[in-house]
Amino acid sequence: MTHLLHLYHLSKSYGNHQAINDLNLTIDAGKIIGLLGPNGSGKTTLIKLINGLLQPSSGELLVDGQRPSPATKAIVSYLPDTTYLRDDMKVSDLLTMFNDFYSDFDHGRAIILLADLDIDPTSLMKNLSKGNKEKVQLILVMSRRAKLYVLDEPIGGVDPAARDYILRTIINNYSPDSSVIISTHLISDVEPILDEAIFIKKGELVLQGNTDDLRTEHGKSIDALFRETFRV
Repeated sequence: MTHLLHLYHLSKSYGNHQAINDLNLTIDAGKIIGLLGPNGSGKTTLIKLINGLLQPSSGELLVDGQRPSPATKAIVSYLPDTTYLRDDMKVSDLLTMFNDFYSDFDHGRAIILLADLDIDPTSLMKNLSKGNKEKVQLILVMSRRAKLYVLDEPIGGVDPAARDYILRTIINNYSPDSSVIISTHLISDVEPILDEAIFIKKGELVLQGNTDDLRTEHGKSIDALFRETFRV
């Protein structure tokens, strides 16, 4: 069986700084996975490697059996932790752009999600609040029929009232043939939807497992286990 994501002795360094160090990891389809670690643990570097934005220093990274390439970009839907959408565009124009650029984009799904979050498609991005801009970006990403969704802090900039809806959106808009990787510091918020958790520190794997098994084995929540593992 081909793993959806396979890392084999993956390393990435910047000069003398080792951001990812000999990482071995597999992820299969049908999972929501939390990528968890303190600041500087290598989460963002790993996400950029998965998306082909960085090249590994050594080792191998395969997405659905392929090295990062235009072919893998077509099956990976990526939400960065910063807004990259142009302020002078209307929301509807962004939907058209994604529809033209990605063959798996579901325009109808995007319209429904915008309506649910009370965002007017005719609005200019520059007239939206920071939180609504982030919601638009998430809607664009989750409206693709991708195999792998990689979400970097998807709920960090939205109000608590919208977080539950966004988490439900993540659950409802991926298929059994796809998986979602969520990198976040808001572990207690995302813990209820996680199937697996991956703890990394200084670019190395500290802990990985099914969330129910981890809670049973350690006798505490994933949030409490994180706090214990990475206690300062």
